[in-house]
Amino acid sequence: MDQRLNYLIAGMFVLLTFITIIFVTTLLPAWTFKPEASAEAVVYTALETEGRNIYRREGCFYCHSQFVRYQDPEMGEMVKAGDYVHETPHVLGTERTGPDLSNVGGKYPSAWHWAHHIKPRAVKPGSIMPSYSYLTEHEMTALVAYLQTLGKNRKLPQWIVPPQEYRDRFAVISEKVNVKASAIANAGRGIYMQNCAQCHGVAGRGNGPVSMSMMKKPANFTRPYYAKYRDDMWFWRVAEGVPGSRMPRWDRSLSDEDMLYLVAYLRTLPRTDNPKVNDIEVSEMSQLDDPNVLDHNFWQIESLNPTNHGGGDMESRYAYGGGRGD
Repeated sequence: MDQRLNYLIAGMFVLLTFITIIFVTTLLPAWTFKPEASAEAVVYTALETEGRNIYRREGCFYCHSQFVRYQDPEMGEMVKAGDYVHETPHVLGTERTGPDLSNVGGKYPSAWHWAHHIKPRAVKPGSIMPSYSYLTEHEMTALVAYLQTLGKNRKLPQWIVPPQEYRDRFAVISEKVNVKASAIANAGRGIYMQNCAQCHGVAGRGNGPVSMSMMKKPANFTRPYYAKYRDDMWFWRVAEGVPGSRMPRWDRSLSDEDMLYLVAYLRTLPRTDNPKVNDIEVSEMSQLDDPNVLDHNFWQIESLNPTNHGGGDMESRYAYGGGRGD
């Protein structure tokens, strides 16, 4: 009898533990967590609601997620709880066999979505997504209408931004290092010459001596394209490197302060009047990538640059947005 009582007590303890876990992790949050609707929350029309039901019915959330997390790069702005107040049940997904769809709305025209769902590999070579050509015209219209709502109210602060994780990290370290100071930029040039010039070239034009052996060529930092990079975007790229390229993750060998010194120099390179690298001409610009001039002082090398807008004092030439085509 005593042994049976021990089993009963142990069983009741296990059952009570199980009930407590379910209550704390499932029931209690459902009863107490009531976020207010955010500005990004979408109220669906009847057609969009039907499309969402088709999205659920076809199991799209098995492969696609709908949440951008704090550390996620290049997926758009981080989502908030208030974004989902009108969604019951949620379709956040559990894995990312396919790309995240949090901000897919408006990224492609509706005709692209039609083609993608009918013949996925015609628009996305290598895609493992199955064809949904069996959907009726009305069902496809509804599904595409729903997809176009995803993230349509979520606006980027700029055309390209780093993950929130790096924005916050940059905000902390930038209190110590002023990336707009010319002295910091000059110090960053030394770090650039030691670590980056062999691939990106002395003047940052992507034509360093090692670049000749690379299938994927280094970036040409003097292009106007990079003038749109925010400081925290530069910081993220330096720290994490570029996937698919031979650029290393410099946060494994450089401190945060050193990376900001490097950012201060990199942000001075983009210019709107950048001469093309493939120009067939002999000019003094070629001296900028001549290893023999590496021993020259930075200001002497700069004086060779015909796009320097007439020189100017040190501070004005390296102040943000001043005289460098930023």
